[in-house]
Amino acid sequence: MISLISLPLLVVLTIGLGLVADRHGGDWGQALVSLWTWAFFALLLYRSEGRRWRLLACLCIATAGEIVLSLVWGLYDYRLGNLPLFVPPGHVLLYWLGLQLAGRLPQLALKILPWLALVAVSIQALAGIDGLGPALIAVFLVCVRWGPAPRLYVTMFLLALAMELWGTWLGNWAWRSQVPGLGWPLANPPLAAGAFYCLLDLLSDSVRRRRDCPAA
Repeated sequence: MISLISLPLLVVLTIGLGLVADRHGGDWGQALVSLWTWAFFALLLYRSEGRRWRLLACLCIATAGEIVLSLVWGLYDYRLGNLPLFVPPGHVLLYWLGLQLAGRLPQLALKILPWLALVAVSIQALAGIDGLGPALIAVFLVCVRWGPAPRLYVTMFLLALAMELWGTWLGNWAWRSQVPGLGWPLANPPLAAGAFYCLLDLLSDSVRRRRDCPAA
């Protein structure tokens, strides 16, 4: 039986190796990765009795976000021009991992990392590399300052950046060179892309808290 200790490692392997399999697995790569990711999502849902509604909310919000950001707005494109079926449950896996790791984030990292991110994004913006970065980093800093779970937001920001760097390097997806409709330059990936995950976490948690709140 898979232990709770090994589950975080399995999440990392699923995301890391799953993206490799999707990119280089041939005609069946994406389908097999999707089947495995959905099965793993079902396992996490089964093992996370106290967080099921939170994970389900994350799945629904992530799916809607992917449709809007990729298929409608066109901020980024997946390599086959579709929305891979492993992506929505993959967001839940990353979110679950963040929940497991957030409590281990050192206090020093919680204080310093947001400012380092601000400096890095500002440099990119001033250099004309990423015009969307300032808006994203503002969202991130607001979440960290006034949101209910700053450790989770910083943790997810880092996890999302790692996944974005890996996925874009492999070629699973690519961000457009300009923001559609605005013409701003856009990095591939934006360093502050993790801000989208902060919003995902905030919304998922708000759904959970609203459900847990007793009716008046």
